[in-house]
Amino acid sequence: MPGTLYLVPTPIGNLGDLSRRAAETFAQVDFIAAEDTRVTLKLLNYLGLKKPLVSYYRHNTDQAGQQILDRLLNGESCALCTDAGTPAISDPGEDLVALCAAQEVPVIPLPGPCALVTALSASGLGTARFVFEGFLPMNKKNRRARLEVLAGEERTMLFYEAPHKLTATLADLLAAFGPERRITLCRELTKLHEEIFRTTLAQAVERYQAEAPRGEFVLVVEGAPEDRGESVTLEDGLERVKDLVEKGFSRKDAVRQAAGELGLSRNELYAASVGK
Repeated sequence: MPGTLYLVPTPIGNLGDLSRRAAETFAQVDFIAAEDTRVTLKLLNYLGLKKPLVSYYRHNTDQAGQQILDRLLNGESCALCTDAGTPAISDPGEDLVALCAAQEVPVIPLPGPCALVTALSASGLGTARFVFEGFLPMNKKNRRARLEVLAGEERTMLFYEAPHKLTATLADLLAAFGPERRITLCRELTKLHEEIFRTTLAQAVERYQAEAPRGEFVLVVEGAPEDRGESVTLEDGLERVKDLVEKGFSRKDAVRQAAGELGLSRNELYAASVGK
């Protein structure tokens, strides 16, 4: 009979957020699969526990995943954890869960800390319907292409971002969604320097051009107005492009921003603007 894989959330900053059930699960399993065994060892030391640790992270999922699965199939129990937050959410743990599901190995998820839910709840933006995008592509072209797809997304959108990429990401969000789109930047959640900054994309870009970003961010971005595409025409887009060009935007940047603001196809709008 196979063992059980437990998905154990760990604090995203404040150790006080570790639940009693999480601690009890760590204590009862046969071994722990961790993203970084050094980080998890500190947590176990805090709990006064000693447990066998195996490394499971993005670059060894194939080999380590099969080894963990084999042990589970032999009847051992395992707690899977990431460095911070809920495993399998924007995390390679999803691959291990899929392996277990395919082999009918029981998977028991524990509720607990999760940066995206924590940020969403305090954002001041809509929470009834939302979409989690995780980290956007690092490549500028791919990132902008993904944001173009999201230009008409009506649900609140959440992104993870590292400090060294924040300014570039904010600039691309501004180009795709327009300057007045609301955004909440949640920095260092649950930690000593936690900050929740509610603003617009234009103001966010201005702030972080003057101030170097520090800490890990969750970006919560307002969705597009509902049904806006039904009343917006290509002529509206061309008028907006003309206005932006007169303000000093290049044609390409003007088209990108106008398409994002109005929910129009960037390619169609660009082609139409060239003919004007």
